[in-house]
Amino acid sequence: MRLTINGVGQELDLDIRTSLLDALRDHLALTGTKKGCDHGQCGACTVLINGRRVNSCLTLAVMHEDDEITTIEGLGQPGNLHPMQESFLQHDGFQCGYCTPGQIVSAVGMLDEAKKGWPSHASKDLDGTVSLDNAEISERMSGNICRCSAYPNIVDAIRDVNEKGAA
Repeated sequence: MRLTINGVGQELDLDIRTSLLDALRDHLALTGTKKGCDHGQCGACTVLINGRRVNSCLTLAVMHEDDEITTIEGLGQPGNLHPMQESFLQHDGFQCGYCTPGQIVSAVGMLDEAKKGWPSHASKDLDGTVSLDNAEISERMSGNICRCSAYPNIVDAIRDVNEKGAA
C-alpha cells in the first residue's frame, strides 16, 4: 500500500489490521507520534489526516491510501519550527513532553476548525463566529490529556498563536 506522510509517498507492506499509529512508529520510524493509551482516550497519537485531527491508534493504515497524513515531524524541523511548536517552547507548554506532539498537532487542527467556524460544546452560539477564550480552547483540546497538568501554559501557547494569526 502507499501512504502520503508529511508530503512524501511511502510504500508499505502491512497487515490490513495495522493501525496508522503502528505503521508510523514501527514501519516508518516516525516516533514523534506517541502511543499513550492505544484506546483513543489520551490524544498522544493525534495526527492530521487531510487537515483534520485523528487519533491514529483508532484508524487502520489501509483506510488512508489517498489521504494526506501530517505528523509532528511534518509540521516543523529543528531550526524551522512551526509557529505552534515555537509557542509551546515560549510558553513552556510541556513538562515531561510525552503528550506534547499530540497536543501541538491537535492545536494546529483545532485552530483550523475554529477558523472555519465549527462550534464546540463551549461555543456561545452556532452562527459560525468562534471566539477562542480559555474555556473554548480548553473544550476543544479536551481530547488531549496532559498528566503533568501543563494546561494553563498549553492554552496560553495556543491563544498566542491564534492572536498572531500564525497557524
